[in-house]
Amino acid sequence: MALTTPASTGGRAARSITDGLTKRGSDLRGKLIEGVLVTALAATLLILFVLIVDLVQRSWPVWTDRGGDFLSSGLNSASAASAGVWSGIKGTITLGLIVCVIAFPLGIACAVYLEEYAGRTRFARLTRINVRNLAGVPSIVYGLLGLGIFVNTLGIGRNVLAAGLALSALVLPIVVITASEALRAVPVAIREGALGVGATQWETVRSHVLPAAAPGILTGTVLSLARAAGEAAPILLVGAATGLLRTGDQGFLDQLGGAFTAMPVVIFSYARQTGEQFREITAAASLVLLVLVLAMNTFAIWLRNRYDRKW
Repeated sequence: MALTTPASTGGRAARSITDGLTKRGSDLRGKLIEGVLVTALAATLLILFVLIVDLVQRSWPVWTDRGGDFLSSGLNSASAASAGVWSGIKGTITLGLIVCVIAFPLGIACAVYLEEYAGRTRFARLTRINVRNLAGVPSIVYGLLGLGIFVNTLGIGRNVLAAGLALSALVLPIVVITASEALRAVPVAIREGALGVGATQWETVRSHVLPAAAPGILTGTVLSLARAAGEAAPILLVGAATGLLRTGDQGFLDQLGGAFTAMPVVIFSYARQTGEQFREITAAASLVLLVLVLAMNTFAIWLRNRYDRKW
């Protein structure tokens, strides 16, 4: 009778692992899951393709008859002949800049504190839970928040600044979550190596952790910006224009305190009108917004690939 030794037991375990990794038998369950995932991806791409084709077909008369005039005209829900999307494009870009200036630094700073300084304290756990809960709050609630606090309490007024603050509050939890996940994905060895050579905690975070987490942080922030660009309810509640909007010769700072609109509101305004021309204009405006969002997502993917690091 052969004696069982650690060497023989380890050898059998190693052989069984090797056989399991190199066996050529068909993995039916794995193939089934792979097929389901590929089908889901194909269905998603098909829906997006059908949506784009439908918008192009319905808006084709606008592009052939008016072309650049449609892009350069302002909001006018009373006349389809002079209605355009330039006011919406300008407002969406302005709102995006406000979100970048306010939400991104605050969200990244909060994530750095939670992941690098707060540790596993009770306060940190409660904060993480609340942030994740806030990420699921409907956007119209943030519109009510903007109306109650930024417009009425702080007296900012019904302008693009109040709308930008409301959108910043909307995307702030998303920025915190994505930045936290990116920081958590940085290997611990990066931190230990920096601390081991005498770096302070802030020097470690600034010079090693943040650069390593930059791809994930940039991707999350740009995707949250794309979500903000497609929201209509918050900016409607804080006073976005839905009828006629003319800014004349007003400068940029003057427009911050005056009437404003954005692409989702422009689409909403044109969709309420009757007539075939307004339906075509609505499709054209939807296509413009879709192109803007796809451009933001493409930019996020480029940033991810540009600064991605392999560990």
